[in-house]
Amino acid sequence: MSRTDYPVYGYRWIVLAVFMFVNLTIQILWISYAPVTDDAALFYGVGDLEIGLLAMSFMIAFIPFSIPASWVIDTYGFRIGVGVGVVLMGIGGVVRGLAGSDYTLVLLGTITLAVAQPFLLNAWTKVPANWFSVEERATAVGLVTLANLVGTAIGMALTPLLTDHASIPTIQLAYGGIAALSAVLFLIFAREKPPTPPCPPEMEARALMLDGLKHALHIKAFWLYLLVSFIGLGVFNGINTWIEGIVQPRGFTSTDAGTLGALMLVGGVLGAVIIPPFSDRQRKRQRYLLLGISLAIPWLLGLTFATTFWLLALSAFMLGFFLVSTLPIGMQYAAEVTYPTPEGTSNGLIQLFGQASVVFVLVMDLMKTADDSLTPSLVLAAILLLGSALVITQLKDVPVERVGLSPSDLPDLGHGAHAVGSELDR
Repeated sequence: MSRTDYPVYGYRWIVLAVFMFVNLTIQILWISYAPVTDDAALFYGVGDLEIGLLAMSFMIAFIPFSIPASWVIDTYGFRIGVGVGVVLMGIGGVVRGLAGSDYTLVLLGTITLAVAQPFLLNAWTKVPANWFSVEERATAVGLVTLANLVGTAIGMALTPLLTDHASIPTIQLAYGGIAALSAVLFLIFAREKPPTPPCPPEMEARALMLDGLKHALHIKAFWLYLLVSFIGLGVFNGINTWIEGIVQPRGFTSTDAGTLGALMLVGGVLGAVIIPPFSDRQRKRQRYLLLGISLAIPWLLGLTFATTFWLLALSAFMLGFFLVSTLPIGMQYAAEVTYPTPEGTSNGLIQLFGQASVVFVLVMDLMKTADDSLTPSLVLAAILLLGSALVITQLKDVPVERVGLSPSDLPDLGHGAHAVGSELDR
């Protein structure tokens, strides 16, 4: 349908902006201790592992809280669901800032933040679905992905600079203040839905969360994409985690490693903004998923074997550009292929698999050679991406008219959700 048939409202950009702000903020809070691990361990009187736990707790908490968060978002709407998350985020952020040198209190504040995160990440496709036309949704998810990456980059780059001029509690209190501000702005300006829907009524309705979950898990294409996202996010997170160990054996410094990590994030930001609009305009998802994964492989090999810094820098940038561009497109594809599963449910399962990809980060460390080289694990990553590209060739785009099934159709199609899944896979 054209936009004249189903108008969209300018206020959608306000809603998206405050949603992006809270997603940016939660990423700053997540990563802010990682770049100052040694200083933080000394300040709190603990070991590096305890500081690492502050970041790992986000991934640990995501596993049990992802599905409940999706249920809240799908049952009560994203404004209430995300609202719960931003209130917890504001409280947790301020508590960490007021904790002083008390590590236990810092950990409690961090656990509060970790519980808040699924309520934000699992609404990435829900907000665009409520406010944006079908032609804009992958673009909107791309902008949220952009905010997520920018938050990570700010936390990694800004925290060490601030540590030279302020104490760790002061920095954390400043971050907590930003978290509280973003929470207030979201609660004031976010609206659940526009006056009229941006799509036909039959495309707006969604199944109940439990029925939708059962439906999604019966769709072969969705499982294939979950595998692709698990591998892609595992590779991206693994390289970001071990970037220093990847390049140091070739004679590069930790400063060089930090620059490469930043270039990879910048490339990811641009990829998340530039590529999804093409997917939206053509209403094609599969070809752009295949393009992103396939073109990431040669740049991953460049990062693995290059011995000059300019080639490493180019490889890191282009790897981030193509690999991250697939995330918003893939999330929108999952929302379409699992229709009428609620967006929060499909989004939550993707985020859950993404957090579980920390397994690959550990595998990379276990595969180190005697001289601490990570080359074998990077070669494995390239092979896994090649396998992902082959998996994507089995995916098919979902026509708009096939997406428009009503939730009431689910129990009437043979074996219910499984029959819908078979139809969508055909």
